[in-house]
Amino acid sequence: MNSSHPYRDLPSLAGIASLEQGASGGLSVEKCVNRLKRLHWAFRRLHEIFIKRLVSEPVYELKMAFSLHAHYCAEHAAALRARVAEMREPPLGLDVVPDAAMDIFFDEIQSAPDSAALLLGVYGVAVPALHGALERHLRETNPVVDHPSVRVCRFARLEVEEMVEYGVRCLDVLPCADREIIRQRLERCLAQAGGLDGTHERLAGVPERVWSATRFVFDPVPRRDERFRDPYNQGVHAEAFLYDAGMPVDAKPLMLYYKRLREIDVPEVIAAILAETSGQPWGYTVDLTRQLWDEARHAMMGEIGFWRAGISWEEFVPINFTWSMALNTQLSALERHAVLYYIEQGLMPKTGKRFEWEVGLDSGDPFSALAQDYDWADEVLHARIGRDWYVKQMGDSKRATAYGDECWARVLMDWEKYKSEGLTQHENWWPRLYTHWCALHGREPDPVALAYATDYSAKRADLKELTASA
Repeated sequence: MNSSHPYRDLPSLAGIASLEQGASGGLSVEKCVNRLKRLHWAFRRLHEIFIKRLVSEPVYELKMAFSLHAHYCAEHAAALRARVAEMREPPLGLDVVPDAAMDIFFDEIQSAPDSAALLLGVYGVAVPALHGALERHLRETNPVVDHPSVRVCRFARLEVEEMVEYGVRCLDVLPCADREIIRQRLERCLAQAGGLDGTHERLAGVPERVWSATRFVFDPVPRRDERFRDPYNQGVHAEAFLYDAGMPVDAKPLMLYYKRLREIDVPEVIAAILAETSGQPWGYTVDLTRQLWDEARHAMMGEIGFWRAGISWEEFVPINFTWSMALNTQLSALERHAVLYYIEQGLMPKTGKRFEWEVGLDSGDPFSALAQDYDWADEVLHARIGRDWYVKQMGDSKRATAYGDECWARVLMDWEKYKSEGLTQHENWWPRLYTHWCALHGREPDPVALAYATDYSAKRADLKELTASA
């Protein structure tokens, strides 16, 4: 019946499908758009959950995962938005809840009472359902006529699979009490929405609000797990050590790793900016979430650096959260963004990120040089993100910088109060760390480095004199 045959058995249809597959039917544009809109909303709501639970989540590893998975969700939501816009769909309606029952399902997960229940809702129910919906679209749409959607869904599926695998590992080690009861309740909510993509027959009834019966309120106060033994400690000024030419350069990567790991607080600040900002284009969310993930990567660079050096940071290095605590509790979202931009601008001159990269090179520690190389590249991108969104909002760079300076000057990190209230003794932990590192590597401690002692009693370090001599 069909005499068509590829030339010399070359792959037909650009290799994306056989003729039989291409002729097998598929979804109409209307059905395709309806499904894609619900997939978009699922990514969008998951992004919101990751962002709004990141700051108050105490477990460091989960903060890092939420940062990455929020980035994935923002990117895939953007790709789905772009695809829907191509498909005869004005107005797009992408900011309208596609299904009230589906929204209750995500509200329930967002309001989960603890980390274990949150993980079960996200990784035990929602993410697997999203993976199944992507698989179904790829299976049921026409691979040729809807190839642009196929690409979007295929790329999304790749990273959702990664999220599913991560979740399985988490649920194995952090089991939730009443796991099956909670899972069945959430799956029932989803069934009452007709499934994530709306392709299933709806279960009768309206989803019951249990956790979300009380309205969810974003908590901007950062929390840390028990390994962060002294989170108010400001007893060591890493920048002063790095810019001091008299300090041994081979020890400076330890301070760089401390600085990088301490960047755990930047995702906390950016998450609070995103959580408390409305009315911005989705591109704003995509860019700031990318920056959030980059800062989480920087923290992990510090974690890796200490591991390579044989150092247990939990034992030797108190990682403080005073910066994110102060910004998140004392400033508005716009004011936080202003401070973030102001600090980023200070990292751009040769005495900023370039200097840290040169320290890494001079130290002889290859990972330190590699980490600082990418840290510098990321910060250039972040400065551009600040110009694209914050500066445009303020009107011009001069006004934006001045406002950032003004906001930063109002931030109070009360060194003396932290100590007087018994929150910390501002231990100078450097000599103990340095002595241990020297012993591990069979070297005698440098007397100058060993005697290093300073504090961070100033609210904001004035590095002008330090950088002038660097």
